[in-house]
Amino acid sequence: MLTGKQKGFLRSKANTIDPILQIGKNEISENLIEQINDALEARELIKVKVLKNCLSDKKDIAEQISKATDSHIVQILGSIITLYKESKEKKQIELP
Repeated sequence: MLTGKQKGFLRSKANTIDPILQIGKNEISENLIEQINDALEARELIKVKVLKNCLSDKKDIAEQISKATDSHIVQILGSIITLYKESKEKKQIELP
């Protein structure tokens, strides 16, 4: 679990990055989870955009992704979900 200070630090880092994946009407698939896992391993901190044609609530989607990828939800702002997972091999972000 991330502390408030760590979440604030990650939010400031995420400020400059763009969403790299989109979730639409097909919602969450095994392929999407695999892509998110690969992106988290490579970058540690990613943003995912939930499109307007997605039928599920963005909070539910964030929870599902978080559980499936064993990552932390840093922030849900508008239609953007920010996720963090410490990389096993390419550790780049040092949390306070």
